[in-house]
Parts: sequence; C-alpha cells; structure tokens
Amino acid sequence: MSKKYSQFKAALVLSKASLIATLRSPTSIVFALLFPVIFVTVFGAMVDSTAVKVKIVLSPHSDSSSPMYAAVKGIKIFDLSYGSDSAAMLADLKKGRIAGILYLHPPTRVNGVPQISTDLLGSGAVADKLPLIQAALQEAASRVNRHLLPDQPMAASVHLVNIPGRVYRQIDFILPGQLGFSLLMAGVFGSAFLLFNLRHTLVLKRIYVTPIKRSFLLLGEMISRLLFQIICFVVITALGYFAFDFTLVNGLFTFLEMLLLSVFGLIIFMGIGFIISGLIRNESSIAPVANTLTVPQILLCGLFFPVDNYPVWLRTFCELLPLTFFVDGLRKIAFEGLHIWQIPVQLTGLILWAALIAVLSVKSFKWE
Repeated sequence: MSKKYSQFKAALVLSKASLIATLRSPTSIVFALLFPVIFVTVFGAMVDSTAVKVKIVLSPHSDSSSPMYAAVKGIKIFDLSYGSDSAAMLADLKKGRIAGILYLHPPTRVNGVPQISTDLLGSGAVADKLPLIQAALQEAASRVNRHLLPDQPMAASVHLVNIPGRVYRQIDFILPGQLGFSLLMAGVFGSAFLLFNLRHTLVLKRIYVTPIKRSFLLLGEMISRLLFQIICFVVITALGYFAFDFTLVNGLFTFLEMLLLSVFGLIIFMGIGFIISGLIRNESSIAPVANTLTVPQILLCGLFFPVDNYPVWLRTFCELLPLTFFVDGLRKIAFEGLHIWQIPVQLTGLILWAALIAVLSVKSFKWE
C-alpha cells in the first residue's frame, strides 16, 4: 500500500531549503537586517525636538470668550481639536497620542488689572514637545498683553502642569518603522526574485511533477521567510531595547504580540512579491516594479515621519496602506501597552489586506 503524500511535510522541506538559501544571500541580509540596524543606530542616537505639527486638545470647560482663545487658534504649529471627555483626554496625553491639554480660564480682574490665565497639561510621554509648545503659548500670551495693556503689567500668563506619563523617545517612533521596513523589503524583493529564479532555472517545473499543491509551496516559502524574519526581529528589537531604551511596556509578552502582528505583514508583503514574480516575465523589470510599490509606502507610511504631518487628503490615503496599519499597530502595542485585540482598526486592516493578497498571489502563481 502506497504511503499517503504529505503536503505539509513537503512544505516544511521546501521551507528548510529556502531558509538556508536566504541566510546565504547577501542581498537578503543587507535589506532585511543590515539597513534597519544602521537606521536604528543612527536615529536612536539622534535627539530631535523639532515638529511640524503638535496635537493640542482644548478642554471642554475652556472659556472661548478669552482673548487667548483666538491667539491659540492662530498658532500654526498647533493641530487644535476640542475635547469632550476629560478622562479620555488624560489617557491620550499619558500615552503620547496628544501633545498637551489646554484649559483657558475665564478672564478675571485683580486690582483693576485683567488676568487671563491658561493652564497647559503635559506629560513625560511628550516631554520633547513641551518646550516648543510653551514657547508658542508664551508668544501668544505676549501678543494678547501687547494688545490689551501695552506697557502695563502682564495680563495673560501660561502655567505648565505636568502629569505622570511614559517618556516617549525617538527610538519608540523609529524602531517599529524599521521593523516594517525590514519586513517590506525582505518580503517583496526576496519573494519576487526567489520565485522568478526558481521558475527561470526550471526548478519549479521539476517541482510541478510532484504532488505538492501551489498553495503549500507558497506556504513553505512563507514559513522560511517567517523564520528568517524572526531572527531579524529579535536582533533589531534587542538592539533598540538594550542600547537605546526602546519601550516594551509588558516586556516579553509585548515582544511576542509584536511578533504575532508581523505574521500578517509577512503574508501581505510576501504575497506582493509572489504577484510580481507571477506577472513579470523579464528579470530586469522586477526591481522597478517592486520599487514602485515599496518606495511610496516607505515615504508615506510613517517610517521616518509622522503621518499626521501630511495634508488631510494625503493622510487619508496613507492610512489605508498595509504598511501604515502594521507600523501603527506595532507602536500601539510597544509604547501604549495595548494588546493585539485592542487595536481593531489596525488588525482588521491587516486581515483584509492579507486575505486579498493571499488570494491574488495564489491566482497569479505560475509553474513556468
């Protein structure tokens, strides 16, 4: 009696061979590991206190008739919004989602002199932005003083109130972006060139005569890339954590949840590579097509600069890209301490992209 052919065992054998080939490939090592390590080292050592826009929320109890109200609205670096839930505002401030909360006191008079007081609530999570915010508010208060009481005692004043919060470092923004960069480049370029070369050297044609299904062949390649990316993931995260104090709120559990989220990213980016290799017939065309799909994501998905700094029309497009869902999810898990089931927007976006790409990659696969 013939022994039943095991599709999964065949996938594991292919996975092992592919992993060995990947580890021996200088291109894979450079794009997936060396470049991100260089970026993490460079950006982790940088101290940058500049910002294009800072998110400021106005307390719901603020007095909109205060002269400071118009002055604050005129500050161009502020992305001003109006809060309604004080508890939610404080939670966002502690997690670094907003840069400060403003409370504009109603104007009063002391000895006939008007007093216009403004409270700024900040936290350790946005400590790097507080000097910039304070300077802008002090300038706004000075304009109000010059308008109300020129050459007279100060009428408007700004008071800083600090509340406890995690210190948000440059590395907390940069490192998740570099993990996304590593996954994107290794997934798209690695899988695209790999399948093309296997097809070009007739290896796929030989595998075709075996009973293995194409879905299990692709599964084997994904397992191989997953093992390789785990190595890269551990090295990059360990470098950020031990050398630059990268924040892992729940320690090892946070790291494992970040690793789990990367599985969705791997399916998406490897799938894109599989689709490219299935559609492109000329090896010289693979790199331009892959760059066309990866470079915009690298520039637009918040790897190096916050997506919030972009115009609204561009930000809406950026927020729908798979790399944005992935990197935002990593940052929320690592710094904010959220669990993977507490990021439904990012998780749903990744699942939908993964399902779509998985179907297209299997459909576009060709043996020769």
